[in-house]
Amino acid sequence: MRDFIEYIAKQLVDNPDDVSLIDEEKEGKVILKLKVGEADVGKIIGRKGRTAQAMRVLLSAVAAKNGKRAMLEVLD
Repeated sequence: MRDFIEYIAKQLVDNPDDVSLIDEEKEGKVILKLKVGEADVGKIIGRKGRTAQAMRVLLSAVAAKNGKRAMLEVLD
């Protein structure tokens, strides 16, 4: 899951070296916190949040396939 989201994020931004992902596990859920460069936050969030929402849907599908629940947070 982590590699999948990191790959997608690196393809969307101008500075892929600034992409970092922190994962936590709380109450049976995996929480992925995505941090990108300040100039690339808008590209990850997308217009009206559509890109971030699409990434969340894909993450949920991959997590469900592995029998887990996952959430994605985009950090500023």
